[in-house]
Order: sequence, then structure tokens, then C-alpha cells
Amino acid sequence: MASVETVAEHERILREIESTDANCIGPTLRSVYDGQEHGLFMEKLDGRIRNHDRDIEKMCNHHFQGFVDSITELLKVRAEAQKLKSQVTDTNQRLQGDGKGLVTCMDDLRQCRLQQRNIATTIDKLTHCLPVLQMYSKLQEQMTLKRYYPALRTLEQLEQTCLPRVGQYRFCSIMAENIPRLRTLIKDTAMSQLRDFLESIRKHSNKIGETAMKQAHIQRAAVGRRLRKEAGLGAGSEMDGHGSSPMSEQDSGILDVEDEDDDEVPGAQDLVDFSPVFCCLHIYSVLGAREEFENYYRKQRRKQARLVLQPHSDMHETLEGYRRFFNQIIGFFVVEDHILHTTQGLVNRAYVEELWELALSKTIAALRTHSSYCSDPDLVLDLKNLIVLFSDTLQGYGFPVSQLFDMLLEMRDQYGEILLKKWNLTFRQALDQDNYSPIPVATEEDYRQLTSQFPFQDPDLDKLPFPKKLPFSEFVLKVYCQLKEFIYACLKYSEDLHLSSTEVDDMIRKSTNLLLTRTLSHCLQYAIKKNNVGLAELVQVILNTTHLEASCVYLEEFISNITNVPPDTANATKLYGTSTFKDARHAAEEEIYTNLNAKIDQFLQLADYDWTAAQGGGAPSDYLSDLIAFLCSTFSVFTHLPGKVAQTACMSACKHLASSLLKLLLQPDVRQVSLGALQQFNNDVKECERFARTDPVPGFQGDTLLLAFSDLRQLLDLFIQWDWTTYLADYGKPTCKYLRVNPHTALVLLEKMKDTNRKGNMFAQFRKNERDKQKLLDTVIKQLRSLISTHQA
Repeated sequence: MASVETVAEHERILREIESTDANCIGPTLRSVYDGQEHGLFMEKLDGRIRNHDRDIEKMCNHHFQGFVDSITELLKVRAEAQKLKSQVTDTNQRLQGDGKGLVTCMDDLRQCRLQQRNIATTIDKLTHCLPVLQMYSKLQEQMTLKRYYPALRTLEQLEQTCLPRVGQYRFCSIMAENIPRLRTLIKDTAMSQLRDFLESIRKHSNKIGETAMKQAHIQRAAVGRRLRKEAGLGAGSEMDGHGSSPMSEQDSGILDVEDEDDDEVPGAQDLVDFSPVFCCLHIYSVLGAREEFENYYRKQRRKQARLVLQPHSDMHETLEGYRRFFNQIIGFFVVEDHILHTTQGLVNRAYVEELWELALSKTIAALRTHSSYCSDPDLVLDLKNLIVLFSDTLQGYGFPVSQLFDMLLEMRDQYGEILLKKWNLTFRQALDQDNYSPIPVATEEDYRQLTSQFPFQDPDLDKLPFPKKLPFSEFVLKVYCQLKEFIYACLKYSEDLHLSSTEVDDMIRKSTNLLLTRTLSHCLQYAIKKNNVGLAELVQVILNTTHLEASCVYLEEFISNITNVPPDTANATKLYGTSTFKDARHAAEEEIYTNLNAKIDQFLQLADYDWTAAQGGGAPSDYLSDLIAFLCSTFSVFTHLPGKVAQTACMSACKHLASSLLKLLLQPDVRQVSLGALQQFNNDVKECERFARTDPVPGFQGDTLLLAFSDLRQLLDLFIQWDWTTYLADYGKPTCKYLRVNPHTALVLLEKMKDTNRKGNMFAQFRKNERDKQKLLDTVIKQLRSLISTHQA
């Protein structure tokens, strides 16, 4: 027995069959056959059909009488219909007769309608042709106005849209034949305009670059003002002479920029009409020749790049030459950057970077070559500032410029060498112009002004009334100021190089050390070694270097203040000024000793002894008196020198005088020496000893200065007193009275006296006393020779 669900399902399907269109009953029946109870469904279906048959039969029985009545009515109507037919036939005949005139009118109307249709067709054709003609007229007008890209678009629309709609007309064929020629004309004209554009930007690259650099300068100045404002300095504040920052590009003449707040500097796109490039690019793109256009454009721009990167041979002579060179390069790459960002694919980043690498290498090579010819530090500094502005400008457009800053660091050494040459001339000029005299100070205002230029403090001098003198000469002030100017010059170059304060400080200190150890040291040596330099000048040089040495501490502080790097920073370079001035002072001291000895030699050349005189005079020789007077006046100048220097100079002069007198006595040209000559020579030595006892330079202990003449004194005492017995007996003993007498020296002098005795008087040998003296002299000579041979063995 079927389940309730199956019966309900069959009932639903039957209702669906009864209510659904026959065309859509297939899926319903399929669902029956997909199931397992289709037999039961068939029985159900048969039952339903029987029910419907019974309903139909009932309905027919119900309406049968009405059907019979309808047939009876229809038979009655047939007769009336025959009658109506005959009436219609008559009416038709009468209508045909009456309608012949109407037919004639209708033929005329048809003919009119045909003409009307032809006119409408003509109007329609003209309506289709007029847009073509208007489009062609528009094309001609655009060609006349040189609007080639819209003309190309019009030509494309004419060819692809308008002409196919019109059909085959003669004028359409002519237009179709002209289309390729017009395309070629547009292409050639666009290329001509592109060539004109390329030539124009080549000529105007300088102006474009100048404008871009002005924009970069204005932006950097605005940033600088903002930073100063944030630091509380104000936009227009400047430091004084000791703390002022180096000049900006505008100050040094890098840019002739008006007040940037008055007029806005136009951009590169405002100076150049790029429409020829865009137009030509679009035209070639429409014509399917974009790759050809890109290759041509890049090829021409590469050629222009090579021309731009060829500097003039005289570029190094003026800053304007470098500026033109940089402006052209910037102008070139500003145009390329604009093309890169406003066109899609005409140039790409790789192409621009390739050009920039080429330009960077050639620019650096050109700058290295031309800057090497420059000998003006101001020009090098201006060039550095110009390169920095050049780098900042291109960096603003996204180009890497680190190699340019590396090159600037290389140029720093060249700049330092040029500065050293300039300061060498400055120092030498200061030395040549110096009067080597203490600076007189008349008023307190002058004193304050001088001490503000040079760090000098002397409490004892402060107590003295005006007028008074500073211990150093003008050279000290000039050197100290020039050292600070040199430091400023080094600081100016280090600005805007993206260096840390420590790096700037290290650079300045190393450059200053080169100035001190090389330039200033050589200049001081030059001043000291000059032929016409006197002892007073050398003394002043020593005083000057002493004060300059003391000022090195202030130079260290000065550098630390302008670089904001504490002097006690780890690994900080120390200034070599102290050693430089010490070396110069030692050289001056040695030169004093040398010059003093040379002066003594000059006086000794005036010596005119009568070596055969029978008896000496009672007064010292004139030349020696003049020499002693000279030494006294000279050593009086040494009072400002450090004690040891003056003492050393005095001792050196006395030793040299003593040794020179001894050489004068023993010189080979003097073949004979009489006892009278020795007495005169003894008077001169006594004068020297008297000078030594006057203590010409304070600081000697006891008779220390007399020791310089002790060799001469003992030798002369030995000969004048003729105390050979004591000399020969005590020779070699520490307590010997004539310990400083060399037997060789004594022997040489005895030989000279022996020759004098022999040639003095031909009859002297007949005198008993003279014979005894001669024998005694011969005996002493033999004993001396024996003594010498004994000690040599």
C-alpha cells in the first residue's frame, strides 16, 4: 500500500499537469518516471481522466438544447445573407464606376510621392556627404593653422568613420587618395617642429639652468632663514668679525638674485614650450611610429648632451665660464626630467640615469682639469659654492650628486695649497714691511684696540703710564689676524659639504697646521736668514715668536668656538703652532750667535799687530776697544730676551772672541812673535777680561764668563812670566797652574819667538845674555817636544 507521502506527491503532480502549459510538462512527467511508483501514478492518472470525462459529459448534456436552438437561428439567417450579398454587389458596381476618377488622381499622387521619395533620398545622401565635406574642410583649416595632431585625429575619423558611410563617390576616392599624402605631410612637419624645438632648447639651456639654480638658491635661502628663525637668530642677523659665518653664494657673486620675495622665479616649463614634443609624440603614436620617434629623440638628445658636456678651453679663467657650463648641464637635465614626468615612455628612468652617469663623469673630469689651473683662492671658493648650488639644484630633481661632493672634498686639498701660496706671500710681505720695533701706544684707546686684535696680557705693562710700548712688533698682529683669516677661509670652504662639526674641525686644524709648519715656518726662516737682517731684528723676531707661541692656546679656542667642537674632544688634532714658533725662535737664536760671531770676525779683520815690536803699548788696540763697545751696546738690547738666550749669546761671543784671538796669534802667516807683541796682545786680552767682569748680561754666577778667556790668559802668563819650570814640572797634574795650555800651542808660539830672536840682531849672538836666552829657549823647545812625544806614545 502506497505511503501517504507518495499519494500527496502524485496529487501535486496531477494538479501541476492540469494547470501547466503542455510545453512545460516534460520535467513534471520526468520526475514521475525517475521515481519507483510510476505504475501507481498511472492508475491515479486514469482515475483522474475518468473523472474529467464524466464532468465533460455532464456539461454537454447540460448545453445540448441550447445548441439545437442555435442551429435553428442560423438557418433563418442564411436567407437574409443572400439578400445582403446581392445588395453588396450592386453597391460595388456603382462604386467602381464612381472610382475611375479617383484612380486617376491616385496615379498622379503616386507620381508625386515617388518624386518626394527621390528628393528625400537625395537629401539623405547629401546629409551623409555633408559631414565628410565639413570634416575635410575642418582638416584643411587645421592644416592651415598648423594644428597637426587634431588634424591627424580628424583625418583618422574621416578615413575610418565618415568615408565608409558615404560610399563610392568620386570626391571620396580623391579624399582617400590624399589621406596617405596628408599623413606624410603631417609627420614631416611634426618632425621639423621637433628639430626646431631641439635647436631651441639647446640655445636656451643656459637660461633654463640659470632659472633652475635661482629657484634652488631661493629655496635654500628660505630654509636657511627658517632654521635661523627657529634658532632664534632671525633672518637678517649676522655675527661680527670674529664669529661671522662665511659669505653665501649671493654675497660672493655666485648668483645675481634680486629680492626673491618681490617676483617669483618662473619654472622651466614656463620658459620652454614643450608642445612640439607632445604633438610629435602623439602624431607618431597615432601613425604607429612611436618607436622610431623615441629612438630619434634619444639619439639627438645624446648628441646634444655631448655638446653640452664639452667645456670651453678658457672656462677656468672666470667664474662666468663655470656658471655657463653648469647652467647648460642643468638646463639639459631639467628638460629631460620634465619630459620624463610628462610623457609616457618617450624617455624612461634608465635612459635619464645613463645620461646622468655620462654627464657626471665628464663634468667631474672637466672640473678636475680646469680647477687645477686656478691659482686664486677666491675663485676656487666661488667655484665650490657654485658646484654646491649646482649639486643641490640637480639633487632637487632627483639626480644623485654624491660624487660631486666627493670631488669637492678632493678640491679641498687644492684649495688648501692655493691658500698656503697666498698666505706665503702675505706673511713675507708682512715680514718685509715690519720695522722690527716694539709697537708704541700713545693712549688707552689705542692700547685696547691693539689688545683686542691680539691676546696680550702683561700686568706690569698695564701699570706703566702712557705712552708706552708693546714688546712685539706689527708683525705679530698681522700674523695672528692672518691666521684667523686663514681659518675663516678654510671654514668657508667646508660649508654646505654635508660634513659633521668634527670633520670640519679636523679639516681646519690640519690645514692650519700646514700653514704653521710649512708656510709660516718657511717665511720665518726666510726672514731670519736674510742677508741684511741685524741683531736687533733677530732679537725682535725672538720676542715676536715668543708671544705668537703664547697665542696658540687662543687659536685653539678660536677654532673650537667657530666649529662648536670642544678642544678636549677625543682624537682631536692639536695645533703645531708651539713647535713652529719654538723652531723659529731657536733658528733666530742660532742666527744671533752666528751674526754676533761674524761681527766679531769683522772687527778682528781690522787687527793690525806689529808682531816684531820690541815693547808693547800700555792701552788696548783700537779695533778691540771698538769691538768691546759694540758688544756692550749689543748686549744692552738683549735685556728683553729670555735670560738663557742672552747668556748663551754672551758666552758664545766671548768664546768665539777668545778662540779667534788665539787663532790670530797662531796663524801661519805670523812667522815671528816678539815679547813686546805678546805684551800688546796681553793688554787686549785684559780688556776682554775687563769686559767679562762687567757682567754685560745678568745671570752669570761669579767669574763664569772669564772662563772663556782662561786658555789665553794661562798661555800669555806662561810666556810673559816665562814660568816654564812650573809648567814642565806640573804638566798633567790636576792642580797644574797652566792646566789649559796645550803643549802643541806653546811649541808653535815658541818657534815663532825663536825665529824672532834669531833675526832680531845679527850681533845678538855675541852677547852673553842673548846667548843664554837662546840656549834656554832651545832647551824649553826640546823639553816640550819630548813632553809631546812622551804623551803621544
